[in-house]
Amino acid sequence: MRRYAIASMVAVVALAACETTTTPMRTGPDGRPVPAVYRISDADAPRVQTRMRDGINTLRQQNGLQPVELNAQLTSAAATHASDMSFQSRPWHWGSDGSSPMQRTRRAGYSGVFVGEMVSETFETETETLNAWMQERETRSVVLDPRARDLGVAWHQDDNGKLWWAVVMGAPGLDTPVPVPDLELAAN
Repeated sequence: MRRYAIASMVAVVALAACETTTTPMRTGPDGRPVPAVYRISDADAPRVQTRMRDGINTLRQQNGLQPVELNAQLTSAAATHASDMSFQSRPWHWGSDGSSPMQRTRRAGYSGVFVGEMVSETFETETETLNAWMQERETRSVVLDPRARDLGVAWHQDDNGKLWWAVVMGAPGLDTPVPVPDLELAAN
C-alpha cells in the first residue's frame, strides 16, 4: 500500500511539472535560487483550479475512484470561506458568522450533499498544498471519498503572498448511500 501513496505523490509532482509557473527563478549573488512568493493573478485562476482538480483526479484514479468536476456553487462557497479565513487570520472550518461548511454550500445554492472541506494557510502552490493534505488522514479521506463528484476550488491571497486555500467537495443528489471505506490504504 505504501507504493500507492508514493505513486500518488510522484504523479501529483509530475502533473505540477507539466505547467510552468508565472514567476521566473531568481538567483542571488551566490548563484543559489532566491525564494519567490507564489502569486496567482486573475488570469491564472482557471489554470490553478484545473491543476488542483487534475491533481485530485489523478489521486482518485489511482485509488479506483470516479473523477470530480468543478462546480460553480461549491467554488463560490470555497471563495467566500477563503476570504473569511483571511479576515479571521486562521485556517479553520467555521465562518466569522458562525457558519459551518454545510451551511455555506447551501447558501451558495448547491443542492447536492456536502462531502467535505479542506482548508490551508500557506505560501505554497496548489500542488504543494494538495500533497500536504494527502499526508493527513482527515483531508486525505475527503480527497478520496467515493461519494464525491463535485469540487469547488478557491483561495484568497494576502498582500504578503500568503494563500488561504479552501476546497469543498460534494455529491449531487445521492439516491443511495455509498459506503465510505477506511482509507488507511493511501497512508501505507
